Amino acid sequence: MQALGYTVKGTKEVSYNVAYTSIAAGDATYLADNWNPSHKAKYEAAGGDEKFYHKGEYVTNAGQGYLIDKKTADKYNITNIAQLKDPEIAKLFDVNGDGTADLTGCTPGWGCEAVIEHQLDTFGLRETVTHNQGNYAAIIADTITRYNKGDSIVYYTWVPYWVSGVLVPGKDVVWLEVPFSSLPGERKNVDTTQSNGKDYGFQMNTMRIVANKKFADANPAAAKLFSLMKLSVNDISAENGMMATGANTPKDINAHADGWIKAHQKQFDTWIEAAKKAAM
Repeated sequence: MQALGYTVKGTKEVSYNVAYTSIAAGDATYLADNWNPSHKAKYEAAGGDEKFYHKGEYVTNAGQGYLIDKKTADKYNITNIAQLKDPEIAKLFDVNGDGTADLTGCTPGWGCEAVIEHQLDTFGLRETVTHNQGNYAAIIADTITRYNKGDSIVYYTWVPYWVSGVLVPGKDVVWLEVPFSSLPGERKNVDTTQSNGKDYGFQMNTMRIVANKKFADANPAAAKLFSLMKLSVNDISAENGMMATGANTPKDINAHADGWIKAHQKQFDTWIEAAKKAAM
């Protein structure tokens, strides 16, 4: 945005619900991680296409699901979340001694928590699995600590995110399938089976840049830039990893962005040139 001549204020870190309502009202300009279809209900509730501009696909192949440590998976031949209906299997992942598996889950308000809660009921896991919610960064850090001590772990996560660079799927942990596709609300008939034939219970998502529609209409250069920009899940995960290990101040994050631009200068310049032409 600065390359197009805009003055950019500091980033505001808020809940998704606040972000969408703020952008719809014009109190904020844009959000770079509109997860589609996971955020569809939030998007529609805040005004939908009448209030928002979104074109292009900023990030593709954003996945979600449940994982357990590979050691436990191999020892007990666990491949499906439904196997945690067995109290003896569930106890393997018990942290606090109540006999249920402690699932490191989703922060309330993100959208993923609704899927997890729905699936605990649908797959008959309510009696044997506890969905631990809270600040995700804190509870996943505790989960990784327990893994490093040799404990069995079960957790929810998504890609792109740094966790899969620390707990590497296929090496340290494995994805669990679900017994059948089942999502809450209007997505109840959606098939979540992926192209490889595996069903991890969540739809693959696209992350879009969503902006205030009035702003986008009045600023064709910015709108064009939003529609053109693309970022790989690997680059996002790598940057998240740097943040997780302490490089997480605004100054650090700006340096990460500047480094990415320098490494992709030709592509970046192409986007800026096309955006400027859109304003002519």
